[in-house]
Parts: sequence; structure tokens; C-alpha cells
Amino acid sequence: MFTGRASRFMIVHTARGQNNDGPARSLAQRRQESTSMKIVPVIAATSFGFSLVQLDVTIVNIDGLIGFVPISSARKNEQHPTADDTTGLSETGTAIMQRSAAMKHYVGLDDSVKETSVCIVDESGKLCRERKVASHPEDLVAILSDPALSLERVGIEAGPLSQWLFEGLAKAGMPVFCIETRHTKAFLDALQQNKSDRNDARGIAHMMRVGLFKDVHVKTLSSQKRRALLTARSLLQEKAIDLENEMRGLLRNFGLKVGHTSGGVFERRILELVEHDTELAEIMEPLLAGRRKLREGLAKLEKRVLAEARQDEVCRRLMTVPGVGPIVSLAYVSTIDIPGRFRHSRSVGAILGLTPVLKQSGEMSRVGHVSLRGDAMMRKLLYEAAQSMMTRMVKWCWLKAWAMNIAKRHGSKKAKVALARRLAVVMHRMWVDGTEFRWTREDTVSTLAA
Repeated sequence: MFTGRASRFMIVHTARGQNNDGPARSLAQRRQESTSMKIVPVIAATSFGFSLVQLDVTIVNIDGLIGFVPISSARKNEQHPTADDTTGLSETGTAIMQRSAAMKHYVGLDDSVKETSVCIVDESGKLCRERKVASHPEDLVAILSDPALSLERVGIEAGPLSQWLFEGLAKAGMPVFCIETRHTKAFLDALQQNKSDRNDARGIAHMMRVGLFKDVHVKTLSSQKRRALLTARSLLQEKAIDLENEMRGLLRNFGLKVGHTSGGVFERRILELVEHDTELAEIMEPLLAGRRKLREGLAKLEKRVLAEARQDEVCRRLMTVPGVGPIVSLAYVSTIDIPGRFRHSRSVGAILGLTPVLKQSGEMSRVGHVSLRGDAMMRKLLYEAAQSMMTRMVKWCWLKAWAMNIAKRHGSKKAKVALARRLAVVMHRMWVDGTEFRWTREDTVSTLAA
């Protein structure tokens, strides 16, 4: 018994030169009958004949070639069930519609810049529909709003467009899930050998069907805009520093050393070095103009970051932690987004990749380096905050004393990583409790007792 896309069918073996409902016919008769039938592309060459029972086609053998022809020509004497005959092998149209409506459907979406591959399967894993549509929420909603579909889960892999598409599908009332990328990659690699958009969408659909996926949190629109602001600021800062380093390297080839300079003195120092060389001055002039433009844009974005941090109550509370400024606090708020999605504050360190990796198998158990999973920008900022607390902060607190004790035993590098993780946990607890940073252990105990 084989199962096709539209109906079930059974292949019945017959001897060569015979059909299962009549005696053997001559080769000329079989060739004459085949000329009046529509034979589809040849699928095999064999010495056997076959016929189908429940499809609209049958397979015949003409000179060792097998092809599909209408079943009415091969099974003229068979009575096909009608719409009112419920005792036959075929289902009525009403029963098919009722069964289709009762089935649950699962959707996999593999998005790209231009098009998104859509795959729909039912609860038994049967492929229902595959199509490519434009990567826009309205186009996806149009194809998924078919009344014949009973959508149970719609899966889309986390990516550049996933937040926008997720929001559009969620507003349309779709049961959409944004799934984790590493888990999706492992599942698809185990499921298929050839990678394509069509195969990925089919694999995601089966992930939704069996429930073997990890959904990720999709940030709110305000957090996405704050994150875009911080990313743009970081990008301008990096490009300005790269441009300054390039100018230092170009002048060093001619024996001209810029030396240590602050941001406001750098341009004046470059002009002093090239004032006696017209050609070098012409080369440095456009580079200095580009650097000046980058610094102006960076200053504008930094003012906006400061304004955002001052207006947000949570950011002001987090800035009471030593080493945490407007950039770190705003980045933390935009990264965590909703603190209630973490049941325990200690889970924040693991989400940001600041906890060690455990490798255990049999009798071997080894604790390795930190996982480095999650948000790289937030992890970097927390490390800078920890470094600032340990090296620049003059006033002592219980958190700094804890980190210094770790530095004595394991070194300053590991102490800074541990302090960064502890900062993430403490800041989350401050956010949830609505409290400010406590400088001593006595303050913490007295507050808890009260």
C-alpha cells in the first residue's frame, strides 16, 4: 500500500501480457489500445505489468516500458463508488472536507531578503502545500489565511527579518513562534543532506509538528529602537578610531609619529606634522574631513543616549551601580526588555554567555571557558563595567571586594568575567525589586529584615 498526496492507491501485480480483469491480449491489441491513451513519462523498464485500483490512472506494460494511462481504459468493467455510496473504498467529498477541517496544520517559514519559502504539513506529516512568496507580512498572512487550514503553530527562524515578520503575523492572530538558530541548524543538519530554502522550510514545519524547538523572545519595538541607537553609536565610534589608526600608520612610514593625543588634539597634531609637506597635507585633508564628520555624528548619538537614559527610571536606578553608566544601563534595559521572563536572576548570566561550559561524558567531567552565547555587545559592556569597577573606582563596595578576592586566587582576567556575570545578576534583581545598589552587606541585611 502506497500513499500519495491526494489519495491512497494499491499496486496489483499481474503476469506479462495480462490484465487483472481479463485474459491475455495480443501485442497488436495492446499497442492499438495504448495509442488511444495518454502515456506519461516512462518510469522503468521491466518484464511485469501493473494496474492501479483507486487512482484515475493505471500502469501498463508496452514492450517492456511502463507508463500511466487513464484507469477507465484499463478497468472498464469496474464500478466506481458514487457520491452517495459510502460502502466503497473511496471517500465522499463531504468526508474529505470534514477530515481536512479536523486536521491541524503546521507551517515552516524560511525567510530571505526577497522571498520566503512556505511549507505547510498536517499532523500526520503529510505535505499539504509549498510555495514562495514575497518577504512581507501581508503576503504571508494572505497565504496562511486559507479557511481550509487549521493552523496550530507557525515557525520562523530568528534572523534579520524575523522580528518584523513575527510582529506582522502576531498582529494578524497567527500562532507564530520565533525559534532559536543553533537548535534549528542542528535539527536541519540531522534531517537533510542538501540545504535549500525549500528543504529548510520543510524541516522547520516538521519541527513545529513534533514540538522539537526552542522559541526565543522577540523584543518590543522600543527596545529594538534603543538597540539600533546603540549599534549606530558603536559603529561610528569604531570607524572613527579605525580612521585615526590608518592616519597614524600612513604617517609613520615617513617618520612622522603622532604619539598619544586626545580626541580634540588629534586633528591639530596631524596638521602640524604635514604642514611642511604639501603632498602629505593633500592626502590627510580628506581623511581628516571624514574623521571630523564621524565625530560629529557620534556626538549627536551620544547626546541622544544620555537623554534616553535620563528619562528612563530603570536606567537611572541601574546607574547607581559603580562602573555602570548611561550606555551600559540603556543597553542592559534594551537587551533584557522584559525582566519577568527570567524566573531566576542567575539565569541572566547564562543567557549572556558569561557562565562556564560543562563537558561531561562517563567518568570525564570538565568545566571549560565561558559559553560566549547570546548578546556580544552586552557581554562586552558588562566586562568594561567590571574592569572600571576594579581599576578606576576608588570607593570600595562589597561587590568590588568579592571580585578582588577572586583575582588573588585566579587572576584579574577571570575575576573581571566573574564580576561581569555578577553585575548582570545584581542589576536584574534591582530591576525586579525596584531598589538601588547597596554598597555594604549590612545595608542588604537590614533591607531584607525590614
